[in-house]
Amino acid sequence: MADPNGFLKYGRQTPPRRPVPLRLKDWREVYEPFAEGDTKVQAARCMDCGIPFCHQGCPLGNLIPEWNELVRTGRWEDASDRLHATNNFPEFTGRLCPAPCEGACVLGIGDDPVSIKLVEQEIADRAIAAGGLTPRPALVSSGKSVAVVGSGPAGLAAAQQLARAGHAVTVFERDGRIGGLMRYGIPEFKMDRAVLDRRLEQMTAEGVRFISHCNVGVDLSVNDLRRRFDAIVLATGSTVARELTVDGRELSGVHLAMDYLVQANKVLEGTLAAPEISAEGKHVVIIGGGDTGADCYGTALRQGAASVTQLDIHVQPPVTRDASTPWPTYPLLLRTSAAHEEGGQRVFGVNSTSLEGVDGHVTGLHLMEGKRVPGGFVPSPGTEAHLQADLVLLALGFTGPEREGLLDELGVDLTARGTVARDDDYMTNMPGVFVAGDAGRGQSLIVWAIAEGRSAAAGVDAFLSGGSAVSALPDPLQPSAVALR
Repeated sequence: MADPNGFLKYGRQTPPRRPVPLRLKDWREVYEPFAEGDTKVQAARCMDCGIPFCHQGCPLGNLIPEWNELVRTGRWEDASDRLHATNNFPEFTGRLCPAPCEGACVLGIGDDPVSIKLVEQEIADRAIAAGGLTPRPALVSSGKSVAVVGSGPAGLAAAQQLARAGHAVTVFERDGRIGGLMRYGIPEFKMDRAVLDRRLEQMTAEGVRFISHCNVGVDLSVNDLRRRFDAIVLATGSTVARELTVDGRELSGVHLAMDYLVQANKVLEGTLAAPEISAEGKHVVIIGGGDTGADCYGTALRQGAASVTQLDIHVQPPVTRDASTPWPTYPLLLRTSAAHEEGGQRVFGVNSTSLEGVDGHVTGLHLMEGKRVPGGFVPSPGTEAHLQADLVLLALGFTGPEREGLLDELGVDLTARGTVARDDDYMTNMPGVFVAGDAGRGQSLIVWAIAEGRSAAAGVDAFLSGGSAVSALPDPLQPSAVALR
């Protein structure tokens, strides 16, 4: 059982961040190592609740109290087994997930929640350091083949589950390297690419075949895809960016956030000599207050921007949980990422009204204060303001998957939101064609993408085999017993 007094004896801790002047000089991950003993202390704060609401908060249903107790008692290998029983890539989620599990932690009702995300990453990293990424190929082949289109977290999760169930899996990626947004959309200071590459090596050894530089529907016809594979998983993501519709949008120097981040990441990996979009020496304005905006924020500072300003249409949230999001829902509160500590400024409760420029290039931005309301924004009269801007980055989210080409040729139905429609088994209206992640769910979290990849894999396995490989949690040491749900 858990330490009954752990939450009384110990306060919440998270890993310290490297000093700002040092981390701005490189692209390494911002967090310092966390001591094993300190991790055990944080795990000891878990109360092993009779009804662990952290399970409800986690889309993967991670067995959080179980692996917290195993960490507390120093059983790291067992903790890794329990963690991997529900999560294919805990080293990804430990770095990138916003931890809705912590928002649902029972301890969080009256105290700081358990540092679940920290413990998760420490379990995964220590397991990897100890050789815990041993490939687990299937013992028996099903004789069936599956194409996974898209190599983000949903596609990779589906591919690994299906390969371990005995199917021959091929992952197609239109970009130059495998990983989707984890490769090109997430800055290195949030997740070192070696973390991703290690897992891809494991999957390759498990029999997953990766094909990059292949735009399905262009480089490979849909007819060929359907002829060659018994089932298809669409994991293309939600990549159509939400646009800014104001005067001056056509000016040069105004770019979509993802175009900017992709170029920056390609320079770091050595596949692009220099970015066409650079913040060096420029006054940068980022429109959009979410994680993508924060990624642009930290990237611009590392590129040597003269100034960085991030605009958020919502009013500044409180520093503690707002009454509108009571426990155990994901709390509305002010979140400060590592990038926000490094310089620049955030401005809340403003809406961009127009862009201005000289000789066709953006030089400034006009905005007004006000309040975001359902369906629009109510400006406050007399609050007009102006910002100097040489580079404007639009981080306004995404509206759905790209329809032209692959989706149109497959003939899959779309929802009113523009996402791919699917049934409870994640199959579209086209038999044998499934969808997972943001393409079906809409823009969401990495933990949801992995959960959907696993669930779609269960649907594919049932479609091909007449029933899912297992319906209960597996013994993770047995490669043929893989939880597909």
